[in-house]
Amino acid sequence: MSRRIDAAACLSDWSRAYDSDMRVLLVEDDSRIAHFVAKGLREKAYAVDIATRGDDALYQVAVNTYDLVILDVMIPEPDGFAVCKELRRSGHRMPVLMLTARDAVEDRVEGLDRGADDYLTKPFEFRELLARLRALLRRPNALQFAKLSVADLVVDTSAQIVSRAGKAIPMTTKEYALVEFLARNAGRVVGRAEIAEHVWDEEFDPFSNLIEVYVNRVRRKIDARGTKPLLHTRRGAGYVLSPSEVADGKPSDARRREDA
Repeated sequence: MSRRIDAAACLSDWSRAYDSDMRVLLVEDDSRIAHFVAKGLREKAYAVDIATRGDDALYQVAVNTYDLVILDVMIPEPDGFAVCKELRRSGHRMPVLMLTARDAVEDRVEGLDRGADDYLTKPFEFRELLARLRALLRRPNALQFAKLSVADLVVDTSAQIVSRAGKAIPMTTKEYALVEFLARNAGRVVGRAEIAEHVWDEEFDPFSNLIEVYVNRVRRKIDARGTKPLLHTRRGAGYVLSPSEVADGKPSDARRREDA
């Protein structure tokens, strides 16, 4: 059974809910674990920044926009508990998943009491980490949909498959990440800065033309000859994925779907 939700009717209430879950801050001082987790997440289309100290993590959150934080407890001062507490005190509401080698009940309780949303004990299976991230991002303050549809374009976020009119479209990891972000914000013009924040990590060069290159690649794939254009450019403003161009920033009738 499927539910269809009209984005035009819901956009004003759920504007934050449609933000993509693509940019993650990984706070981990063990370089081996950090490399393993970051590599796996990037292969799943997440943009990942890494911090190795508590003070660095707080700085990164202050200057960047993150959709989720993976926070190790035993990091150089301030430790993960203190970082989590400070994030909540400062008003940051993104989900926080805490990692720790300590599995005592007291440690888990302390982490949750400091504002963490979930707790994962090391060592862990990477697929369990992914499952917990998906669960966190399905919560009401970060509402996500299994399948996103804009006209006959469908983005299956579970399988990471893009199709149009029932035909699968091959995508690189970064192309898929861009399409998913645009689909989650269908009907709304998104600028370069917003795309860079969610689809690329801190190493992105804001003066490069990389976003334009990827937009053109994606446009050639999803708007093949003979199909109605879905990816539109608003000169001086950004890009919008919509069955029709957006006027004055008003959303189109683009629709999203959640399969039950």
